[in-house]
Amino acid sequence: MATMADVARSAGVSVATVSHVLNGTRPVLPHTRQAVLDAIDRLGYTPNTLARSLVTARTRSIGLAVSAISNPYFTEILQGVEAGALEHGYSLLIADPHDDPEHERKVVQLLHERRVDGMIVAPSANPRELVAYLGRHDVPTVFLDRLVDTRAEGTPRYDQVCAESAEPTADLVTHLADLGHRRIALVAGLPGLSTTRERTTGYRRGLAASGLPYDEHLVVHGDSESAGAERATAALLSLADPPTALVTANNAMTIGALRALRDRGLAVPDDIALCCFDDFAWADLFSPRLTAVAQPSKEIGAQAVRVLLERLASPDRPTRTLRLPCTFVHRTSCGCPEGSARPEHPEQPAQFEKGTIS
Repeated sequence: MATMADVARSAGVSVATVSHVLNGTRPVLPHTRQAVLDAIDRLGYTPNTLARSLVTARTRSIGLAVSAISNPYFTEILQGVEAGALEHGYSLLIADPHDDPEHERKVVQLLHERRVDGMIVAPSANPRELVAYLGRHDVPTVFLDRLVDTRAEGTPRYDQVCAESAEPTADLVTHLADLGHRRIALVAGLPGLSTTRERTTGYRRGLAASGLPYDEHLVVHGDSESAGAERATAALLSLADPPTALVTANNAMTIGALRALRDRGLAVPDDIALCCFDDFAWADLFSPRLTAVAQPSKEIGAQAVRVLLERLASPDRPTRTLRLPCTFVHRTSCGCPEGSARPEHPEQPAQFEKGTIS
């Protein structure tokens, strides 16, 4: 079995240089790095990860805790995290907290006990125990998709990566209003999640921009899952003056809303228009095709890895929140005919092209 010394001799470099290439501990000239990689490939050298972790106190592993891994949105985030981790030579340990605060703390503790170098977590609606555990043990962490409360002075306690939520939701509402709808309902997510708060804010902002009043009866919570959205949509349809258009706040709730509409014998968009937050692979296959806000889910995952690795390299750097732009995907469930241009609201862009860092 080839050793690091064998690789060094074959590449014509020192053992220390081979170590720097493998561990990324010091910049190496590109041609020297390539010579080392060629020697590793030629000799079939396999680094002793366990021995290396004992020396460096690093395992080159990242813990990922996200709920509803079966959800296409989080599946794509997982793909982005995995690609980013592998690109930098890190392995991935995955756990599902099931959106339960107590279980969340347990799975994060289990990941921590496996000596991951840092964590990427999509926190629950009540992450108090999670945040307390991470703080007690000083675990380098990036919060993903869902944000946690900031400190009193306005800076986030941890690095955070998410998509824009408020403005894209407002854009869905103004689009429906531009089409003539006056009773636009929102099927919101699980109370307590930052995504729920922000998309509800965006909904209200879109109503205000369109000169429409806010009606609390038109906002229901689908709890971020299909069955909850099905019940919530049924409640909306039972109102004395039901909505003529729906905005659903994630892809799982879109499925639930569609089931409720089907059970009532209602056709989209002839009987009721529908726009959704979250695009997904088969949204284009529905009839009608779903008008949606598409989140850059893979990029969110990849950026979370990058931010975490920057935190590991520089533990004292200021924390930040990175928001990535979303894209309006214009199809036909909103009531626009196939192939038509999208009516533009004068104050809302078709695509949000600027992410923000705070």
